[in-house]
Amino acid sequence: MKITSFNPIVATAHCEEVVKLFEDLGFEKRHSIENIDNTGINAIDMKNEDGFRVDVGDVKQLPQDMMFIRMNVDNFEEAYDILIKHGFKNSRGDETVDSKSSKAASMISPSGFAISLVQHIKDHD
Repeated sequence: MKITSFNPIVATAHCEEVVKLFEDLGFEKRHSIENIDNTGINAIDMKNEDGFRVDVGDVKQLPQDMMFIRMNVDNFEEAYDILIKHGFKNSRGDETVDSKSSKAASMISPSGFAISLVQHIKDHD
């Protein structure tokens, strides 16, 4: 299994404010995804000139901001099994978020930190 990217995600009900903060820090919007898995959640991918990245998730129902690590991999099942072996739990039980372009799961560690595990699917419309 190869990790293809690794960066923070800020999940927040105050998306515009957080995006503005990162813009002021030199990050630019690269792309966005709307209505992920029909949940009403939107995500904005940002990158600065040095190649550092941060994602901002627009999650209106959150009472406070949450931090995740986004870990994109080339083999979802292998990475998932490694995390499970280390005591991580899938926040959706055994379900994953599957779309035309990716497979994902929010994995919570025994101590409480979260990894958003994602495999992008290259062959899609």
